[in-house]
Amino acid sequence: MKFLFDFFPILLFFIAYKLYGIYAATVVAIVASFAQVSWYWLQHRRFENMHLITLALLVVFGGLTLFLQDEAFIKWKPTVINWLFGLVFLGSQFIGRKTLVERMMGAAIELPASLWPRLNLAWAAFFLFLGLANLYVMYNFDTDTWVNFKLFGMTGLTLAFVLGQGLYLVRYMKNVPAAESERE
Repeated sequence: MKFLFDFFPILLFFIAYKLYGIYAATVVAIVASFAQVSWYWLQHRRFENMHLITLALLVVFGGLTLFLQDEAFIKWKPTVINWLFGLVFLGSQFIGRKTLVERMMGAAIELPASLWPRLNLAWAAFFLFLGLANLYVMYNFDTDTWVNFKLFGMTGLTLAFVLGQGLYLVRYMKNVPAAESERE
């Protein structure tokens, strides 16, 4: 359910683009992102950093897109956000006792200590790659192709990465005895 909640501004952007074009889609994305942050606040009485960062970048890049009537700015937003996430993951290698990925997933899975930094670097590299892929599509294809890539390509690449990560990690996970799993 959280995935759908996080995904809905992108989906609304896609629908608005197909119906009304890039500038209307940009307005819809900004409004949807404001609604997302507001709804989350009303439900949890706190903000999620990813929502706030996305909203801020959307307001800046979307605002520039609308003000200057130049779609390049909204197309740059996925690259900037992915590179920021990549830099945050990379920075966590050097700041604090745990990497970002260990802080996010450490309570859910138990892995050897040496694996967390490698997993964290994989996420950093993936986000840097996504930013480059966005630029490649942005500069080599038309806006229709870019919008489709933003929704389907980036989502597909992310799902493939997560699946690949899961297949890689499964060999390191400890087996839970059948008797323990039945009690839970």
